[in-house]
Amino acid sequence: MSNKFLIILLSLLITACNNQAQQQDPIPTHDTFKINSKAIGETRTINVWLPEDYAKSKDSLPVMYMPDGGTAEDFPHIANTMNGLIKENKIPPFILVGIENTVRRRDLSGSTEVEKDKEIAPVIGGAPKFRAFIKDELFPEINKRYRTKNTKGIIGESLAGLFIMETFMTQPEMFDYYIAMDPSLWWNNHYLVRTAKEHLAKFPEGKKRLWFTGSSASDIAKHTKNLAKILTTENNKNVIFQYSNEPKEEHATIYRATKEKALIWTLNP
Repeated sequence: MSNKFLIILLSLLITACNNQAQQQDPIPTHDTFKINSKAIGETRTINVWLPEDYAKSKDSLPVMYMPDGGTAEDFPHIANTMNGLIKENKIPPFILVGIENTVRRRDLSGSTEVEKDKEIAPVIGGAPKFRAFIKDELFPEINKRYRTKNTKGIIGESLAGLFIMETFMTQPEMFDYYIAMDPSLWWNNHYLVRTAKEHLAKFPEGKKRLWFTGSSASDIAKHTKNLAKILTTENNKNVIFQYSNEPKEEHATIYRATKEKALIWTLNP
């Protein structure tokens, strides 16, 4: 068997495995629309999943936002999970809004003074603009299109988790519920952990719920654990948090392994 044939066969097997993996997460019925963002300077695709009873009711619902929200990203498995939990009365009904990626590492990273951090992508540090897009453009659009309450949450993993933790620390008023799996807190020499006490000291009135977790990834676990200690020591009355240490999970498995308990704890205050 020639090397060329082996390479072709391997490529076909990888493609088949990828297709099979995608089939494990059926894409639920959902709405899709595009929004021209002035904050980011590009058109973004938005996917919206509605609970089954939404059409039968006149009730307004809270909204869960998610980066990595494309149909080929994490949107299907989070929508399917929320659907199951709602049907089992384990969480209240929520609208899910997925933001499809264009330049992921740009949007989800803040600024950094560490040169090695800058090697992850040609353009980084776009988190402030991405945050402005969500707050000033996406929130109003979702409120216009759907029956929504003021209650909002956000969920994500890895760099999306970093974006969520940065939002929690720097603009906590944006959301009521924060869920971050394996957040990349190593970014910028673990800046968010180093400055956590300062941010908590300036934390505004109004209770926020934060659920976060750390896997066996050594570059993440030590920082999530340190942040959990700081949150415990500072004991801010407006921060209700839960840290889930998951040493048996890897960075690639932790999102799916912890999403149910994260949603159940966070959305049942």
